[in-house]
Amino acid sequence: MDIFENMMIGTIIYFVIGIAVSILNYKSITKRSEFPIHMLQLEGYETEEYTKWIAENKSKMNKFVYEKAIEVKSPLVWTDRAKRLLKRHQATNIIFISALLIVGFVGFLFNPALGFAFLILSNIVLYYYQYKVLEISNNRQVPVEEKINMGFYTNAQGKIRELKKDGLKVLGITGSFGKTSVKFISDTVLSEGLRVKNTPSSYNTPMGLSKVINNDLDKSYEVFIAELGAKKKGEIDEVAKLVQPDIGIITAIGPTHMHLFKTIENIQNTKYELIENLPEDGVAIFNYDNDYVKPLSDKTKIRTINYGIKDIEKLDVYAKDITVDENGSKFTLGVKDIGEIPCESKLLGVHNISNLLASACAGYVLGLSLEQISAGIKKVEPVEHRLNIVDSGTGVIVIDDAFNSNPVGFRAALDVLNEFKSGRKIIITPGMVELGDIEEEENEKVASEIAKVCDYAILVGPNRTKPIQRGLEASGFAKENTFVVESLTKATEVLGSITKPGDIVLFENDLPDNYSES
Repeated sequence: MDIFENMMIGTIIYFVIGIAVSILNYKSITKRSEFPIHMLQLEGYETEEYTKWIAENKSKMNKFVYEKAIEVKSPLVWTDRAKRLLKRHQATNIIFISALLIVGFVGFLFNPALGFAFLILSNIVLYYYQYKVLEISNNRQVPVEEKINMGFYTNAQGKIRELKKDGLKVLGITGSFGKTSVKFISDTVLSEGLRVKNTPSSYNTPMGLSKVINNDLDKSYEVFIAELGAKKKGEIDEVAKLVQPDIGIITAIGPTHMHLFKTIENIQNTKYELIENLPEDGVAIFNYDNDYVKPLSDKTKIRTINYGIKDIEKLDVYAKDITVDENGSKFTLGVKDIGEIPCESKLLGVHNISNLLASACAGYVLGLSLEQISAGIKKVEPVEHRLNIVDSGTGVIVIDDAFNSNPVGFRAALDVLNEFKSGRKIIITPGMVELGDIEEEENEKVASEIAKVCDYAILVGPNRTKPIQRGLEASGFAKENTFVVESLTKATEVLGSITKPGDIVLFENDLPDNYSES
């Protein structure tokens, strides 16, 4: 057998083995990519934020690299975008695998052992570092997504414009907190006299709203309710230009997403983008009890409606004669132009009266009577994960406030817990997040409130709850009644060992899967 025949046989063997290795690697890569795609999805498909998350979560990434189980609260949602990203990622891997096969072959021609070693080792590296390859895949996919998104956005914008010609009114709602609750409350209240189209869950981005507008909104509706969310300046403006609101509500402003906004003034300016997009005959509705919202109302030139429960002589819509207990609230609703009416609600806490008032303002502007508004308030059901009571079936009362948390909301939840006059009170919390430079201080401060109300505290995250641990200790809270655990799963195990019928448990905040325990 001559040298040429040997080379041909060697080449065939190399490519048979190489292609077999590459196919096996490619097939395993799809499953291997699910966790990093999930984290990228939670970071809004922003490569920079995803890269930062990887750097801050070395323990999770080590588990991923070495194929150890990673506990997640919610699975990857295979949206159309996630599916498109997976296809792009598969294509990126084909390019890498093909390049490795060719480079390995060149090495094989000079040194067969070296060529084979390179092929095997490089495929192993490619397999283990899929989370880094995903960054390349995502960057390649971004221009495609931007083009797709602009098409959806433009179609939805045009559809709203046409529906408004037929009389559609758009209610836009924003704020640091309370906006999702006000959205769902407004849906119930306004439905007493109008045909309303609401958006599901926390749909508050251009693409989420575009999907609802393009697929579900039609001439049969008289009002469209749009929640407007933002994590940086300009994002409210983008969503407002999409939905074209006639009425705008700013529910509250506080130190949320401070790691992104940096200052309260930046948050104020961003939320005010909603008001800046209202027409000259539009109506701006403000929570006048909120110190950061009040100045925004004061500078507004178009028609304004201020609501609240303090200084009612300065308000257009107000609540008085308020009583709150573990069953909900009762109060007198006042609208300066049309009078007062008694109201009752199943919602827990004084802060929810503020949310009810925001929706009452919208009802008033859109022509509902006091009787219709009161009837709607009575029908409002608690929003999931926002201070709603869950029947545990064990005689233990569970208050679920796990959606999010901020200094105002945390204290409001503790006030609700304190309304229960019997039974031991237990809190499970990882503390507050996304408060920037004030996060440690606020968590330490809220610990003193926990100490006043609670009998037991179960803290999730040994590192990130250190400020609460310090605050509890400084407040003289019993050490034996403080439990520090690594996960929500461990927290529920502890809870099961200490609870008895009649206890009240508050779940306050629940960190997403992509949040760092640091």
